[in-house]
Amino acid sequence: MESIKLDHCVIHVSEWERSNRFYQDVLGAELIPIGAGWSYRFGETQLNCHGPNVEGTPNAQLPVMPGGSDLCFIWPESIQAAIAHLSQHGVEVEVGPVERFGSRGHGTSVYFRDPDGSLMEFISYER
Repeated sequence: MESIKLDHCVIHVSEWERSNRFYQDVLGAELIPIGAGWSYRFGETQLNCHGPNVEGTPNAQLPVMPGGSDLCFIWPESIQAAIAHLSQHGVEVEVGPVERFGSRGHGTSVYFRDPDGSLMEFISYER
């Protein structure tokens, strides 16, 4: 069997406009309108969003509430460039830089929060 890949996961947001700005400006997402809501696309991976006037079906047994997600994104440059990028957007680094192990092996990460309080991570594999 060919290797499977993650197609999408779901997050819950409390305000579309604020979340759309953050995910587009800070994380570089392509905004995809879906019905009354949005999805955030990163190349071949997508975050589907539940939020105001949008609830998916079927739903997880314990749906994630706004602020309840923990996501890691590969940062394509040095971790110092990631820190500078976050600073430019007024996003505070909560933890890091710290050594972590991700899908490509050992890397360096910084942690920060989205507008709802979900934990976000940039990991850089640049050495």
